Amino acid sequence: MCNTLFLLLAALLPGQALAANHVALANDVFVERVTTDTQGKQRILLEEPKVVVPGDRLVFVLNYRNAGAQPADKFVITNPLPDAVRFADAGDTRPLVSVDGGQAWGQLDELTVAQPDGTRRPAQPADVTHLRWAFQKPIPAGATGKLMFRGVVK
Repeated sequence: MCNTLFLLLAALLPGQALAANHVALANDVFVERVTTDTQGKQRILLEEPKVVVPGDRLVFVLNYRNAGAQPADKFVITNPLPDAVRFADAGDTRPLVSVDGGQAWGQLDELTVAQPDGTRRPAQPADVTHLRWAFQKPIPAGATGKLMFRGVVK
């Protein structure tokens, strides 16, 4: 299981930012645990992933900061999904996704996957291999932000 965790953490590094900007990226991953307090109310806790097992829900957090003196224009973050993780969701950020190793991009409901018999079927979350956020507005100098997505350990 330690190898799985090591590979999972190594795969967190987002792909290169596709613009010549000075945007610093930092990544974190957490295991999402649901607990029940003494009043019976459920709480969601984010914990450091010391050990992960199949079925664990993970939360990936990508923090960015424009460390440059100028706005970062046309900034793109491309993040490969670790092989040991099935994509679950990205909240309301709606990144573009790829289901073919980063060759083609689109919204999940627009993509299809080739079948061995030559037919195509609608893409599903388990098919996602990469996520991409393309910033539509420049990131002001000094500005910070965060992107998140969830996955499930296979």
